[in-house]
Amino acid sequence: MTVQAERQYKITQQDKEIFTRDGYWISPKLIDDEQIERLRKAHERIWSGDYDGDGYPMNHFRLSDNPDALRKLDNGWWINDEVRNLVTDPFIGELSADLLRTDEIRLWHDQVIYKPGIGDKATKAGNVGWHQDYGYWQSSNSSDMITVWIALQDTDLTNGGMMTILGSHKWGLVPDSDSFFNQNMEELKQKYAGGRDWIEEPCILKAGQASFHHGLTFHGSGPNRTNDPRLSIVAHVMKGGTGYRAGIQRHDNVRLLGPRPTNGQAFANDYFPVIFKR
Repeated sequence: MTVQAERQYKITQQDKEIFTRDGYWISPKLIDDEQIERLRKAHERIWSGDYDGDGYPMNHFRLSDNPDALRKLDNGWWINDEVRNLVTDPFIGELSADLLRTDEIRLWHDQVIYKPGIGDKATKAGNVGWHQDYGYWQSSNSSDMITVWIALQDTDLTNGGMMTILGSHKWGLVPDSDSFFNQNMEELKQKYAGGRDWIEEPCILKAGQASFHHGLTFHGSGPNRTNDPRLSIVAHVMKGGTGYRAGIQRHDNVRLLGPRPTNGQAFANDYFPVIFKR
């Protein structure tokens, strides 16, 4: 029997308070089982190089040549219709808008992430280091951005599920927090905690649920100790009107503003589609 998604869900005042307090919020099931299966097949197509259209994604990373290493591709919506339908879904945009208390949401970029199952191997190959997403996005003039991490299978710590640090979005931007690729979790904890309360909380999700976390919330993940891959699609979104902050940090999105971007120029063209507007 197919379990249907709760497409009519509305953000409550309590949801807003949880997001403001903790820096993240876990949604009900957003996508139904048929869409989950289509997105799992989209993963297979993407990693085999079978793209929709004649273009290519913005970036394609693998942490190493190790087959157990995590794979990450940016802007899958450019090359896969199923990913595009998900990350530009107005329902996800509306939930994000309500959490950020704004009237318009645009897509910043997406990610397609594949974490191989390593079983009982002694390796850190699947780790994602503690980091703040805004540590990579300082070319944006607002840190009020949300990452929507959508699980394509039941996800917990056994298969490398994400963990957040409660309330860490209130710390502001921490220097050198662009550490996604540093797999030494304990070293990073010692570096960033700095005497603050470091409370790790796992994001335990059923297939089709999502974690919505603030751009400043520290998060990371450990190895996938199962024998099956952990698959996810991630939509990074921003408030309408978010603009370019020049001279701070390089990011490939700046190129998408044109050959001569100006300080304050809004990320507001076809590369950054509106996914919700009141």
